Amino acid sequence: MVPKKQHVTIKGTKEGLVFLLDDLCSYDLLIEELKDKLSSKHYQLSDGPDLLVKVESGYRYLQQEQKGEIESIITNGRKLAIEEFSSHVMSNEEAQMIKRKNQTITLTSIVRSGQVIHVDGDILLIGDVNPGGKLQASGSIYIMGALRGIAHAGVNGNEDAVISAAVLNPSQLKIADKIKLFESSSEEAIMSSAYIDHKSQSLQIGRVQQLVHTHRHLSKYVDQVME
Repeated sequence: MVPKKQHVTIKGTKEGLVFLLDDLCSYDLLIEELKDKLSSKHYQLSDGPDLLVKVESGYRYLQQEQKGEIESIITNGRKLAIEEFSSHVMSNEEAQMIKRKNQTITLTSIVRSGQVIHVDGDILLIGDVNPGGKLQASGSIYIMGALRGIAHAGVNGNEDAVISAAVLNPSQLKIADKIKLFESSSEEAIMSSAYIDHKSQSLQIGRVQQLVHTHRHLSKYVDQVME
């Protein structure tokens, strides 16, 4: 007799439980078996903290309402809490978001006083940021010119973003939520970069060449700023 195929497999780990969902069967069959698997008293309410659950759906893309239904089945009346959903696929919207996040925009311009330029991803500016001008990016900022205004990299919280400029004499620098203000009488720094030192959790200024060692994936942009 051929054993019945399992559409829901539950595995225990040090961190909690992993629910492996079959990505070939119908969604209705999956839900039916999930309810059946969780009918055991083993998963009913008991003392102690909630057990964390990771749900892996393989090559099945789960819509938000489907995730909500699965989470409700797993957690209702049980000491279980969803830690994350994961799969090998993503929606077109999610793919486009990742593409924008990883793209590099090259802009030849002068950011004048009162102007605000914002980009998703990294920006390579061939030009200057004048006093009163502002440049924002979700990624890193590289300026082949003078930065004398405001630059904010990692606007969505990316603490690995950096700000590099051929001439660095800004009024304000910000990376993620770390900020540094400068006096108008500050000296211009040549070929310098701002980055977050993760040990001190503070915004630091250093030579552009240092980034090659601390942020190796940025080396190609550092070379362009130094040219």
